Amino acid sequence: MDDHELAAQIAREAGQLLVRRRAEGASKDDGDRESNDLILSRLAEARPDDAVLSEEAKDDAVRLTRERVWIVDPLDGTREFGEAGRSDWAVHVALVIDGVPFACAVALPAQDDTVLATQPAPALAPAHHGKMRLLVSRTRPPKLAEYLADVLDAELVPLGSAGAKTMAVVQGRADVYAHSGGQYEWDSAAPVGVATAAGCHCSRLDGSPLVYNRPDPYLPDLLVCRPELAATVLAAIREAPDD
Repeated sequence: MDDHELAAQIAREAGQLLVRRRAEGASKDDGDRESNDLILSRLAEARPDDAVLSEEAKDDAVRLTRERVWIVDPLDGTREFGEAGRSDWAVHVALVIDGVPFACAVALPAQDDTVLATQPAPALAPAHHGKMRLLVSRTRPPKLAEYLADVLDAELVPLGSAGAKTMAVVQGRADVYAHSGGQYEWDSAAPVGVATAAGCHCSRLDGSPLVYNRPDPYLPDLLVCRPELAATVLAAIREAPDD
């Protein structure tokens, strides 16, 4: 099994576990822990020489000496997981090689067991010809999103997890995801890998590349959008007032 297939299989298994445990009444903490245990076990068995950075495990500095590092978020969107009927939560599994996402998968377990992966890469949905749709946090909308909605005459689309937001751009349910509220590498590594494979623009808010497996995994800002919108959105961001 190659790395792409492994990422997709592990993400799907973890997602199926979470769907089952959610139906059984498991807490968000239980879901996080059990998904993390499954992912780490599968990676240890299949790729024992690779390093791992997980949101739910102690960071091991050995990863900084490795070219191949798996960056995982066992349950992205714990708030949404804990709300009955919500489907905007995800599982992220990404193999990063020399700082760049390579083999990645994002499972959307409550969306018909959907898994989007780097191979085969998902097709980017056709362009939307209406008002630009800008994704925003359901509970913590950053000032940047409100500013962009104003200057770009965009419609704000509230959604849950970072993975669900990024995949919404790929799936054609939104056009732009601009985040400035603080994230870590596990929040974006797998989604960025999948979105890049689909043809989306992915960068920091200043347009610089997203680099992973750094000593400090804090990676606070992110832009994912349709490629034809990148120049317009980046120009608007450059003109944004300081908070």
